[in-house]
Amino acid sequence: MVDRNDVAVLGTDNAAMGTAGVVRESEAADLPNDTAAFVATRRPTNQANHLPGYVYTSPEIFQREKEEIFLKDWLCVARAEELAKPGDYMTLRIFGEPIVVTRNKNGELGAFANVCRHRGVEVASGQGNTDEFSCPYHGWLYDLDGRLVGAPYMKEAEGFAPGSCRLDSLRLDSWAGWVFINFDRDAMPLAAFITEFENDFGWLRQEDCLLTEKLEMEFDCNWKLIVENLLDFYHVAALHQDTIGQGFDVALMPLNNKPQGRFSSFFERPSPMPGGRPLLDVMPALAGKPEPELVNCIGFLPPNFNLIFRPDYVRPFIIWPLSPTKCKLIGYPLFPRDAYDKPGFAAAVESYRELHEATLIEDLEMVKSLQNACDSRNFVPGRMSTIEAAVHNTLNWYLDRMFG
Repeated sequence: MVDRNDVAVLGTDNAAMGTAGVVRESEAADLPNDTAAFVATRRPTNQANHLPGYVYTSPEIFQREKEEIFLKDWLCVARAEELAKPGDYMTLRIFGEPIVVTRNKNGELGAFANVCRHRGVEVASGQGNTDEFSCPYHGWLYDLDGRLVGAPYMKEAEGFAPGSCRLDSLRLDSWAGWVFINFDRDAMPLAAFITEFENDFGWLRQEDCLLTEKLEMEFDCNWKLIVENLLDFYHVAALHQDTIGQGFDVALMPLNNKPQGRFSSFFERPSPMPGGRPLLDVMPALAGKPEPELVNCIGFLPPNFNLIFRPDYVRPFIIWPLSPTKCKLIGYPLFPRDAYDKPGFAAAVESYRELHEATLIEDLEMVKSLQNACDSRNFVPGRMSTIEAAVHNTLNWYLDRMFG
């Protein structure tokens, strides 16, 4: 029982009432200013408030998120099948940091800073297949392992050793067909980072699935609002009553909050598609399970990997921050390999795409309004519903990482 004069500092267990490392109200004034502002969010879920608006608008906080979270954690960047052949590559920017992911001539994946060792120009753009990367500014050439193999007019540069010059490498590893990178050379191995997530979702065997067309959408909001929105089951019945919320009582979902902001939920519900049944055969992972057509699950792996499983497909989402007030969401619809040759597959994929696109469009203006509220002088963070326990858990992880 938490005394009314106490405030929970950590609140992240499976129940609506989080576990509590406790700091007394009388001590709150002695905390650093930024920590004191978050005391109301640190309380157990049924006592907690949401975060203040400036957390979603501040350029200084956005920069701190880059340093404290995105440059330290394992980040999912692609499906391995998107880089299937030797010479395949793709580029992206993470908080402004340009990277290139490649598959070399030996079929091995690698990741490098997409920054020429001469003047810093990006040596690759977009995605495709190549034998080498050429800096468009001065023509320096790099092979698929990031080694400098050509530097015009550099013979007279004293002490310049092209053999020891290469693009900075990043740590790269794979899990379940997903490619992860890490900027931090001292971070724990991916296998350790993902152990609990593997325990919850490894049985889905995403490595045996194939990607159909990705769904990409930009939102006029801070990246955390999309993370929260995907974990906010409270809004489903109201905002999504005509799409994914049809005939489903979210209050019945078990909310399995875990340490480090992670989350899983395994529940039964009919398909939101007409007739209440999946459009395709259930995935092989469900073989032997009772009533497999009702099996659903949702997971979150911070900082930005969200997984949604329906009986006949998996649709993970990756959230990428673009600025304090903009982000991108990429959906990766995955279907079992043997489903691709089944009658009606293409039509089913299109129907699911239309459903998810319609759901995200419903979110589009709503999260923009959330972002606008964060700048309003009239916005005061409101109390949480216990149905927002997954949001609360993730916010406490965020505060731990950002402010200690």
